[in-house]
Amino acid sequence: MSTVHATRSAGTRVFDVAAIRREFPILSRTVNGRPLVYLDNAATSQKPRAVIDALRAYYEEINANIHRGVHWLSQRATDKYEAARESARRFINAGSVEEIVFVRGTTEAINLVAQTYGRTRINEGDEIVISHLEHHSNIVPWQMLCAERKATLRVVPINDAGEFQFDAYANLLNERTRLVAVSHVSNALGSINPVREIIALARSRGIPVLLDGAQAVPHLKVDVRDLGADFYTFSGHKMYGPTGIGVLYGRTEWLEALPPWQGGGDMILSVSFDGTTYNKPPFKFEAGTPNIEGGIGLGAAIEWIEGVGLDNVAAHEHELLEYGTRALRKIEGLNLIGTARQKAGVLSFTLDAIHPHDIGTILDQAGIAIRTGHHCAQPVMDRFNVPATARASLAVYNTTADIDALVEGLDQVVRMFR
Repeated sequence: MSTVHATRSAGTRVFDVAAIRREFPILSRTVNGRPLVYLDNAATSQKPRAVIDALRAYYEEINANIHRGVHWLSQRATDKYEAARESARRFINAGSVEEIVFVRGTTEAINLVAQTYGRTRINEGDEIVISHLEHHSNIVPWQMLCAERKATLRVVPINDAGEFQFDAYANLLNERTRLVAVSHVSNALGSINPVREIIALARSRGIPVLLDGAQAVPHLKVDVRDLGADFYTFSGHKMYGPTGIGVLYGRTEWLEALPPWQGGGDMILSVSFDGTTYNKPPFKFEAGTPNIEGGIGLGAAIEWIEGVGLDNVAAHEHELLEYGTRALRKIEGLNLIGTARQKAGVLSFTLDAIHPHDIGTILDQAGIAIRTGHHCAQPVMDRFNVPATARASLAVYNTTADIDALVEGLDQVVRMFR
């Protein structure tokens, strides 16, 4: 469990970001002879010492396969792994641990739903609704499913600020709509979608909803029962945890009704050549030896975030977003892409006549890590008629000094090209 670094006293927020930064070993390193300024958190976050130590402890102290062994190591590893499942349940307020399926990440979670719900509930002439804000992981699986099942993919438009157009969404829903799958927060723009209203309207018409929460859970408090989501997905590596681990939340009635996706060990109760009896959820969807260390590391990451407090995280990142927005708008020729009224910590932008890859390369020489490209969201780039953007994305350990360094680096980019 991490030390609590943020408290509220007499209505005033006290937030020790310097202490938080000291828990991330990589933030003390230099890149190209300059102190690292890490602003690529929407791609992956850095890891605190608590997560690194949890991974090391697993391999040094209790390394064994889980669920099947009666020996001490296997039982201790199983206990740690299943404790992480309970941490994930608590983190998003799922009703039970049976609703928490461990997967490799958001991409696998969405594909799991496409292969189980999609292949049993989507037929010729049916429709799936997504939005123009989606990551490729929430587009391509549905395109593949629609091609296979002869269904149709419908897309909710966004406005010039990068905001979900709710009226258009309402008009897309009809008697053929079988699923709504949208992002909670856009990875390319940071737009926060009105997911509570999206879910309420869909469910009033008997349509289940999947939310891609990869960019939400590191920054916002998520309560899946309060939202009413049928499926919710997120990845460990974007929330200070390891790569290769994530969560699919599914409401109990769905996980019990849907067939397994993959076959193998641990997802069965009994096997004979005459047939197989499947295990109960969530194990029905977890074939084979899982990413044990990843699950344990995810549990450590969740405990670390809870120690800091998501309310404190959100407040700190919102202040940084406002500071960064004001600072970037002062740069001549800089165009912010995505100015939604409800927005998480993403600053996506272009500079007139300068390719984003050139921006990223020059900033890297100053030790500043941002992301450039289409961010696995090419339809978003097409909507704004740009091939790519430069994207600075924030995390709890970022500071106004990081923003100042970014602005100084961008000033250098402008001077070099003009």
